[in-house]
Amino acid sequence: MIRFGKNCSISFLAFLVFAAAFSSGAQTTNHSPQFQEIYQILRAHLVGATDAELNHDSVEGLLDALRPRVVLLTNNTAANSETAESAPVSRTEVFDGPVGYLRIDRVAENLADSILASVKALQATNNLKGIVLDLRYATGTNYAAAASAADLFISHARPLLNWGNGVASSRKKSDALKLPVAILVNSGTSGAAEALAAVLRSNDIGLIFGSTTAGNALVMEDFPLKNGDVLRVATAPVKLGNGETLSTNGIQPDIDVSVPPEAERDYFADSFYIAPNTNQLAAAGNQTNVPQRIRLNEAELVREHRAGLDLESGEIQPIGKPEPAPHVVSDPALARALDLLKGLAIVREGGF
Repeated sequence: MIRFGKNCSISFLAFLVFAAAFSSGAQTTNHSPQFQEIYQILRAHLVGATDAELNHDSVEGLLDALRPRVVLLTNNTAANSETAESAPVSRTEVFDGPVGYLRIDRVAENLADSILASVKALQATNNLKGIVLDLRYATGTNYAAAASAADLFISHARPLLNWGNGVASSRKKSDALKLPVAILVNSGTSGAAEALAAVLRSNDIGLIFGSTTAGNALVMEDFPLKNGDVLRVATAPVKLGNGETLSTNGIQPDIDVSVPPEAERDYFADSFYIAPNTNQLAAAGNQTNVPQRIRLNEAELVREHRAGLDLESGEIQPIGKPEPAPHVVSDPALARALDLLKGLAIVREGGF
């Protein structure tokens, strides 16, 4: 604890956040303002400010600026995390190909079991040709779970991941999942989810589609505080089994599929989402909605009857039940991944 004058105290965190805040704003000077000088001015002249308030605001500002590399764990945080527990694989589906789709929300302890059970369930009714692992917006700090999930796809014993507790390795086995894999990521892919994507790629299990990840694959260490809370701090980067350090700038995809954030959320919610075409909407608004009556001869009336259309109404309307429109995946990242996996299936079956 750093103390300034009588009955005046502020945490070291407050010192850092004030120094950082004023250094970022002082672009016209060679040196940042001194924290003690700033603090004394605020303490003497800021109306209604107390030492407790300055300390609280400084700590909150620092934590916000450094999250998720620094996280304050309180009793409320622990309670909320316990009630928020859910299945790591939140959605499964089979797309044309057939290709199995698994959406992973978080990398947690039972992720490997959840992936294996999901794949087996999809294979029970489909002869799958590939798997898409959707790690967009996936989070987690359980790097052991990331290594175990990657191990499902690797048949040989080899080092996979090192997060400060020694190197986790895959097991030699004959029942590894051998289907081609595509991995989807974006800027919301964070922590152990980034590590999972990187491990799969480094072991030639699959390609990564999407946009650069968050860059938060970091070793976290807990430091108890005097008030009973715990400060979780990133103390080192996570490394792959080959010694490569996962960059804090994030993982670069093999195939970049950049989508505006708002649209990406829409596609993530609905793989068949059709974005409105503003040009077409504007053009439609400038046209008068007056149907044109169609003049028919005898031959056209015969064709109308055979096709089941009512052209006398002035509009082409199906009399019978219309054919359902085919569902086409419009999610750009998912569509690219499906195309690749279906292409691989064709090549394999053709013996190329």
